[in-house]
Amino acid sequence: MTRFEGLLADAHAALPGILALRRSIHRFPELGTQLPRTQQAVLEALAGLGLDLATGTRLSSVTATLEGARPGPAVLLRADMDALPVDEESGLDFASQVPGAMHACGHDTHTAMLVGAARLLAARREQLAGRVVFMFQPAEESGGGARHMIDEGVLETPDGSGVAAAFALHVTTRFDSGTLHLRPGPTFAASDGLHVTVRGRGGHASAPHRALDPVPVACEIVQALQSMVTRTVDLFDPAVVTVASIHAGTTTNVIPETAEIHGTFRTLSPGARQLVRDNITRVAHHVAAAHGAHADVTLTEGYPPVVNDAAHTAALHDTAAELLGPDRVHHLGEPLMGAEDFSYVLQRVPGTMAFLGARPPGIPPEQAPDCHSNRVVFDEEALATGAAVHTAAALRACRPPQ
Repeated sequence: MTRFEGLLADAHAALPGILALRRSIHRFPELGTQLPRTQQAVLEALAGLGLDLATGTRLSSVTATLEGARPGPAVLLRADMDALPVDEESGLDFASQVPGAMHACGHDTHTAMLVGAARLLAARREQLAGRVVFMFQPAEESGGGARHMIDEGVLETPDGSGVAAAFALHVTTRFDSGTLHLRPGPTFAASDGLHVTVRGRGGHASAPHRALDPVPVACEIVQALQSMVTRTVDLFDPAVVTVASIHAGTTTNVIPETAEIHGTFRTLSPGARQLVRDNITRVAHHVAAAHGAHADVTLTEGYPPVVNDAAHTAALHDTAAELLGPDRVHHLGEPLMGAEDFSYVLQRVPGTMAFLGARPPGIPPEQAPDCHSNRVVFDEEALATGAAVHTAAALRACRPPQ
């Protein structure tokens, strides 16, 4: 008999309630920092569990605290709650009823799994030495909601010791349903924005020699940025630079004054992040100057990288292997170059973020739409696994002294 005996069975027994909450949230997605309907749904789902409930002031967050039967450390479990500004085309019978909004990144599943874990842990209060903090966070997709919740005290505890460890799960269709994938070190990338305005001199399209056309200059800058990455960035400390939009001109017979370039760059280390920042600025300025034009460069700082603590990652790996079986727990070979604002939590508290496979059965990985697709569909059976993993992580972190 293991210490998690019966936990998976209890999680599957709780699955109908988890799915009911997930589908309710999915039907009515909300964006950004203000999620009043989602917040209310979470508060109602947590009612009666004996948790200390608090809501945010600057955003529609929920912090719920479960006190164990004995003193001990505080462990934080986190779920994000906000949706994406896309129109859903998943074909689900509980698809979004809100035009221009959809839970395309699985935050509805994260929220429902964490509520499920709260129910499972409340029933196991006597096994806890310490406290569990459930962090329900708005504005992961934009606005850095995690940072706002930190400012409002989500990592603080009444005794002043603070949260000792933090865990989060992220669903994905990249992996088989019900499997867990994790790695120590960088797991998500830092995400920063690049904005370049090339300034030339407008004129008539029939006489480009009398103008200074910013459009070909902008095109050369885009090409040079791609070469910059392959020739100045270490292959083993990677970076991704993507120009996502170029805007110039209003009609066919006018050379515009300016051309705008907008995009993002992703890095995994402080050194690579600074190198790419410096190189983008250098390339844009010098390519423009070679044509007699000028480039204004603005680089906006986004989320830092998610860096998993090695000890807590190993502990979660062992915990999940004991709970699920070693064949369902896998080392993640390389980081993802996407970004996640759980990074702000992990800058302050050691912990780890793992990926929960949720690909519907029978669909090959290359054919399964993944997070941020408006056609993504997750296997809901995986939510029981996620709730159980959250619960097991907290039970291990808050286990009584032997």
